[in-house]
Formats: sequence, structure tokens, C-alpha cells
Amino acid sequence: MDFSLLSFLLGLGMLAALATGIWVAVALFAVALATMMLLVSVPAGPVMATTVWGASHHWDLTALPMFIWMGEILFRSRLSEDMFAGLSPWMRNLPGRLLHVNILGCGIFAAVSGSSAATAATVGRMSLPELRSRGYDEKLAIGTLAGSATLGLLIPPSIILIVYGAATEQSIARLFMAGVLPGAMLCLLFMGYVAVWAMLNRDKMPAKEDKIPLWTQIKVTRRLFPVIGLIIGVIGSIYAGLASPTEAAAIGVVLALLLSWASGTLTRKSFADGLLGATRTSCMIAFILAGAAFLTVAMGYTGIPRELASWIGGMDMSPYVLLLALTIFFIVLGCFLDGISVVVLTTSVILPMVEQAGLDLIWFGIFIVLVVEMSQITPPVGFNLFVIQGMTGRNIFSVARMALPFFLLMVVALVLLVAFPGLALWLPETMLSN
Repeated sequence: MDFSLLSFLLGLGMLAALATGIWVAVALFAVALATMMLLVSVPAGPVMATTVWGASHHWDLTALPMFIWMGEILFRSRLSEDMFAGLSPWMRNLPGRLLHVNILGCGIFAAVSGSSAATAATVGRMSLPELRSRGYDEKLAIGTLAGSATLGLLIPPSIILIVYGAATEQSIARLFMAGVLPGAMLCLLFMGYVAVWAMLNRDKMPAKEDKIPLWTQIKVTRRLFPVIGLIIGVIGSIYAGLASPTEAAAIGVVLALLLSWASGTLTRKSFADGLLGATRTSCMIAFILAGAAFLTVAMGYTGIPRELASWIGGMDMSPYVLLLALTIFFIVLGCFLDGISVVVLTTSVILPMVEQAGLDLIWFGIFIVLVVEMSQITPPVGFNLFVIQGMTGRNIFSVARMALPFFLLMVVALVLLVAFPGLALWLPETMLSN
């Protein structure tokens, strides 16, 4: 059978399975099993058993449940309140004032949770009522939250970067390092937009509040110290070479428990809820990864990835055209699937094309995560949109319109990342060479 027709049929089968509403992992297993039984002479049962076992005990994945648990603990702590109180005094003199707290708060929480949805829920729960009560433009407040919460996917420790590293056998420590500068760049782009908007729309900004004495600002800033210590303990231990991502994840859980206990939010119920939440999320991701691994092996037996890579190579397509096509493809796919599913679903087919084009896989990991970030604020299945809709009661398409400027800023960031690959590669190359 012609490989292009075979690829089309498999893609159609996957879409049909997903359209039924079944779990993504079940759809992956079903398509892989059908492929093995109908198109390959190799026995499907033993291949599935060995593949699932191999995918489920991958060492790099041991960091995943620990980082998820750390995020669950902090989600139930007083962290967002402390961040708002510690950041707000220093933002009062910037154009846009407390709107920047949304952006920086999301950036800080992203550095200790790794989850986009958790970042949106935790920071938004504190910041949106505060900004509304002080008279800030609600549309911009919601837009900054929707856009900035996606930083949870990029700024380490990112759950999706761990999944990408495990699926592509790339160094998770290098991926974490590669995500720092692009994440900081996005924060600056968002803050720049808010500052320009505030200067052009002075009539929509609330009156300036009374000036706070410098000593009071310094005193309130102490509430940021625990979360900064947590970031240094987790990320700093990886960058300094003192701990692997797995060991740093364990350190993060211990520090998060201590932080929650010190703030008085660690109870038997919050501990159990956090542990159960982390278990559910980890099992869901592991199930998807196992199904994706089985589908990858099944497709390997059919020869589709190899033939597709050769076909792309024969087209003499430039890397820029390929990246443009992949960007559109990932954004469309992200309109219907969550980010982790997008990554594991496409890895086996996309990577041969990426390698054929000569693109660095660490850089491509940051590229794909940035595009998946964009899909988090695109309807109808943008996860951040759902979270913010639940908090504000706004229609999901209204939230998407408010987030549109930040989607466009992500497009700008994507162009900069393609034009200057060093944004992602400079830090891991420099730190590892030292």
C-alpha cells in the first residue's frame, strides 16, 4: 500500500477514535493495535507488552510525578497571596502598575509548578478579584492572566518538557536550561505590551494609589523569600550540577511541604488531596505516553516515519517552510487536544522530518512547547481558557478575544526564536561547557 494513503488512513482512524470522546491514551492504543493486526505480520500482543513496559519504567519520567505533586501542594498553599503582596509595591511606578503582577506572578509560579492550568488557577484566584476591586480594566487583566499562565509550559520545571525529553530521549536538564531565556523573553514582551497599552489608554487606568515608604516595600518583599528559596533549591540545584532533575524534584516536594507547613496550609486533607491529584495526573500522562510509545513502534513497523522523512527530504523544503507548516499544524491540533497529547501524538512522525531538516532537537523542543503554549489560549479546547472561564463566568470565546494580543506576542516570540536559535541554545551550551 502507498505510504501516503496509509498515513492518511491512520490519521483518519485516529481522528475518528478521538471524535468518539474516548480517552486519548485509549485512542492511541486502539489505532496502534489495529495497525499491528492489519498491516504488520509481527504479533501485536508481545510487542505491546514489551513496549508498554519499556515506556513505563523510563528513568527520566520519575521526575514527573514529583514535580506534579510539588505543584499540587503549592496550589493549596498561600503562595499566590504572598506573591501578590510581595510584588505589588514594586509595580506601582511602572506603566500598567499592578497588571504586571499577573505576568510576574505567573512567571514565578510557573517556575515552581510546571503546569499552565495550575498557574492560571492559582494566580488568577488571587489577582483577578484584587485588580477588579482596584478598578483595573477587566479585559486586560483577564488577557494578561490567560497569556502569562502559559509560561507554566516553558519555564522549568516544565511537565511538558519532561514528557518531550522522555519521548525523544533528550536531556531534560538541557531542555530546562533551554527554556529559561525564551520564558524570560515572553515575560518582557508581555510587560512591554501592558506598559504601552497603559500609556495609550490612561483613561482606562485607575488613579494612582498613595506612595508606599521604601522600608514598607522592603518589609513586604520578605513574603517572596520562601518561593524564591524554593526556585533556587529546585532549579539552582540542576543548573549547578548538584542534582539531576529527578533528585531536584524530590527536593522540591520536601521544600513545598515545608513551605505549606510554615504558612499553616498543610493539613491532613490538603496533603491527601494534593497526593491524589498528583497521582491522577501522573497516571493520565503515563497512560498517554505508553499508548504513544506503542503507536510509535507500530508505525515504525509500517515504515511510515522513514518514508515520510525521505519524502520531505526529496521535496527540498527549506527548514523555515517546514517550521511554518508545523506551526500551523500544531496550533490546529492544539485546538482539540491538550499540550501533552499533542507532543506524544506527533513525535514519532515529526522527528524524522525535523532531523532530516537538520534542526537541533533541544531547540525544537522549545519551539514545539512555545507553539503548544499558543494553542492553550485558542478555542475550542484551550485549557487556560476553560480555567479562566470557570473563575470569571465569561464566555470562552470572550476570554479568547481578551487573550488575542498575547497570542500575537507569542507569534513574535516564535519568530525571534527561529531567527535567533541561540535564545534557546546559548544557556545549555554555555553552562554545560563550564
